[in-house]
Parts: sequence; C-alpha cells; structure tokens
Amino acid sequence: MIQKKLCMLGYHGVGKTSLVKRYLTATWDDKYHSTVGVKVDKKVMDVNGKQVTAMLWDIHGEDELQTVQMTYMRGASGYIIVVDGTRRKTLDAAIRLQSRAEEACGTVPFVVVFNKVDLSEEWEIAQSDLDDLASRGWPVYRASAKTGESVEAFFTDLVSSLVA
Repeated sequence: MIQKKLCMLGYHGVGKTSLVKRYLTATWDDKYHSTVGVKVDKKVMDVNGKQVTAMLWDIHGEDELQTVQMTYMRGASGYIIVVDGTRRKTLDAAIRLQSRAEEACGTVPFVVVFNKVDLSEEWEIAQSDLDDLASRGWPVYRASAKTGESVEAFFTDLVSSLVA
C-alpha cells in the first residue's frame, strides 16, 4: 500500500479541521475546535486502481502570536493551504506559508482552498485574487466545509497528483 503525508496549513480559524472532518466523516460541526500542535488522521483511498493511505496532518493555525513549526512538514508528499474567504488577512498569511512550506519540504504538489464559499456574500477576497494565484500555477479551489462543496475534489485531485 502507498502512504502519502499531506499537511493542512493556514491561518488560525480558516477551517482546516472542519475540512478534514468533512472529508473523513462527511459531517460538519458548528463548534470551533482549536488544534493544539498537530492532529493526524488517515483515509484509505483508491486512486487509479492503487490503494493509497492519505495521512492527514492537521497543523495548528498561524496567527500574530504563533507561527507554524515547519518541522511538521518533514516528509510531506504534499500540502493544502486553506484560506478563509471572509478574511483577507488569511490570504496574505497563505502566501507566506506557501513560501515557507516550499523551503521546508521542497517543490511538492499542493492546492490552495478558499473555504467558506457558502458565505460568499461576506467574502473579502475577489475573484481576481484567485485568478492571480492560478496564474502562478497554483491549483485553486473554492470549497465549503459546511456544505461539503469541492471537499472531496481537492483531496482526491491532490492525492491523484502524488500517485500519477
């Protein structure tokens, strides 16, 4: 069986844990759960006829007082950067995190997920911001941990790119 380590990165409160929970259990909880350190889960997937175990490392969020420890990135096959569409500063943090992640684990596949598409009328991030990241070659997804929109897609697409 193939095993791949995927890290969830993002600013504090962007929905990393909620996206993992939606992916693993197809559920959503409106209670906020702060991650301390890292929480590791796994999911076995069938990708192109191969059994793949995705080890999901849900790393604590970055904020003004705490930065992500890039030692958590060691051995990562890929990563997911999560942005809260309703908070502009989370996009700026995501761009910084991507640079630091690349320094820590080299050039590995990743995706950028703009969470909370179900609250699109409250978004502080414009389509042009998403287009800018896409023009850099960054795979960009609009998703919702609450409704499940695009959650399966971005996880599956990332893992598929690792097994190709």
